[in-house]
Amino acid sequence: MGEQHDVKFPQEVIDEYAALGVDLVAMFSAGHLGTRMGVRIVEASADRVVGTMPVEGNTQPYGLLHGGASAVLAETLGSVGAMLHGGSSKIAVGVDLNCTHHRGARSGLVTGVATPLHRGRSTATYEIVISDEDGRRVCSARLTCLLRDVNPSDAERVGATA
Repeated sequence: MGEQHDVKFPQEVIDEYAALGVDLVAMFSAGHLGTRMGVRIVEASADRVVGTMPVEGNTQPYGLLHGGASAVLAETLGSVGAMLHGGSSKIAVGVDLNCTHHRGARSGLVTGVATPLHRGRSTATYEIVISDEDGRRVCSARLTCLLRDVNPSDAERVGATA
């Protein structure tokens, strides 16, 4: 997701992953897709994940923010929250995403805020509200992730340095 040096993680999370040699920025991102779409996470904890995405470059033929772009932002933010809830021994895998699009956006940035609805041992569900620069709701989404145990091969894919 590009340069993310200003992401605000809780100190205990930074310490937990640093002890494992894991790059948090690489782990909590939408990878190449997020970079291509300009997704930027600005705050991340299991209780609240905030991210932004530009409308420009993420529109459908009518010039409105593409619903799929909203879905990418929503799934990214909800997945980050679920990963933080699961901790370093789990990975979050999206199993259900529901998006309701309320209004169009033609320019500027949209901001998504993910908050937990359910945090269990094997699943986590987050509500994600995406708003335009005037604070108007553009999309409401709900993401449920399966929390599964980390396999050794997972660490290679998410930026482990050890």
